Amino acid sequence: MHQTNHRFDNRSDKFISKKMSYALRHNPGKYGLKLDEYGYTDLNQFLKAMNRIHHFQPSLTKERIESIMAHADKERFKIKNGQICALYGHSIPGIIKHPAATPPAVLYHGTARRFIPSIKKLGLLPMQRQYVHLSTDVQTAKQVGSRHDDHPVILTIDTQKAVIDEIHFYFGNNQVWLVDELPSKYIHFPK
Repeated sequence: MHQTNHRFDNRSDKFISKKMSYALRHNPGKYGLKLDEYGYTDLNQFLKAMNRIHHFQPSLTKERIESIMAHADKERFKIKNGQICALYGHSIPGIIKHPAATPPAVLYHGTARRFIPSIKKLGLLPMQRQYVHLSTDVQTAKQVGSRHDDHPVILTIDTQKAVIDEIHFYFGNNQVWLVDELPSKYIHFPK
């Protein structure tokens, strides 16, 4: 394959961004994509579909998408755990949008004892989910934690400090708040 120089093909970031928005917000079916209830789809499938339909030369890559995202005037897409979504503007019914909001001063997270060393080191990560789920009360946190441990550890989250440091929390429902991830400096571990 011979390439005259390192420039991308003549289709601009704006053109690609528009096609990405169309696929992720309005017509995933045209691209053979399925979105989960938060609007996410597998990134590799998305790249294959974009390249199959639009014949990008060279092929559209994750790196190119990240470059488009980095240079955009506002945040339109999110890549997370090998998946991609459009952050807003969906015309597809059933996509759940969680509004960013100010959480209660304290939230709780119930977890298995065996996860504590990892949480101390890495903080709370969403693992197989889109978000870390936090509870508004100790009882709910205990119920969640007891799925993995008969004697779960209840972590107390200092949300005020996290909000000051510009960590975004999302309202899930009256018992649940969501966060993308949470560094351990905002977590109080029981002695």
